[in-house]
Amino acid sequence: MNVLKQSSHVLFISCILIFLVLPSVVVSECTCDQSSEEVHDKAKATRLKIAALVSILIASTIGVCIPFLGKIIPAISPDKDIFFLIKAFAAGVILATGFIHVLPDAFDNLTSPCLGDHPWGDFPFTGFVAMCTSMGTLMVDAYATAYFQKSNLQKAQVEALADAERGEHVDNTDEANIHSHGAHGHSHGHAHGLVPSKSSELLRHRVISQVLELGIVVHSVVIGITLGASMSSETIRPLVGALTFHQFFEGMGLGSCITQAKFRRLSVIIMGLFFSLTTPIGIAIGIGISSVYDDNSPTALIVEGVFNAASSGILIYMALVDLLAADFMNPRMQKSGRLQIGANISLLLGAGLMSLIAKWA
Repeated sequence: MNVLKQSSHVLFISCILIFLVLPSVVVSECTCDQSSEEVHDKAKATRLKIAALVSILIASTIGVCIPFLGKIIPAISPDKDIFFLIKAFAAGVILATGFIHVLPDAFDNLTSPCLGDHPWGDFPFTGFVAMCTSMGTLMVDAYATAYFQKSNLQKAQVEALADAERGEHVDNTDEANIHSHGAHGHSHGHAHGLVPSKSSELLRHRVISQVLELGIVVHSVVIGITLGASMSSETIRPLVGALTFHQFFEGMGLGSCITQAKFRRLSVIIMGLFFSLTTPIGIAIGIGISSVYDDNSPTALIVEGVFNAASSGILIYMALVDLLAADFMNPRMQKSGRLQIGANISLLLGAGLMSLIAKWA
């Protein structure tokens, strides 16, 4: 558990560093001309940014809170079939976010004509960064899960041994109790054998939710700063609605993972608030640096491109491996053809709707 707390602290510190470092490194002098067709209306753009900040905050909060309503509405609790459908829909949203929204933006950033041909034109850095972060996420996922399994198994074995020793000591007083206590010790052994499995599954859900939130936070900061720094009302207007739906659906996905992780109430509130506030804070930062921010400068393009590529790698891995594969291979879904069909439809709907939003964002 101490390791889990440390990982939570690392996640929190990493997110804070993203907020502090990213704005400072993207502020630089203009070296590539902006498009002359863009209409710059500062007053109108500011109104749209404020509207975006409020609407995204509300949508993010509602989206991440919906999965928590299982305690109030039993029909959507994690042990019901409909929860699989909600999670499949949310996983489709996250998958489309990685493939359709974030990865193409990373390609645009790192292949921009504003960057020099060397080294950016010599090697596909976008795909390389996405691949590396996917493999890195796999390694973190595997090592964290293996560590928690071993630590919980060792703890269970120690408890089982202690119970067996206590039972043996008591059994010496009465031969008649030997069989009953022996059976008791045997049942304890089986009970403790089950605990590590359930505990490991719970801890795995916690690792998944934390890594997923990190991936979402990274690209949410980039999106927020980019929107907040834009001075074109023509660019901002379609983004307001698109990003509102984007954050709503993404919040559902994250909320589903947090629900299964069964964090303490304070941790749930912190994670939910952090997701809800990330993009609005990014927008506020973007507004603050809009006078000196240039999204066509080499520094901004490189930083945004690398962050977007890294985020897409995390989101694609998490959606395919930790969300979809885990649920679609679940024995409960494998035994129900009706649930499989429903989950497939939900997955296609989530990915389809999120892909459609790319038309405006």
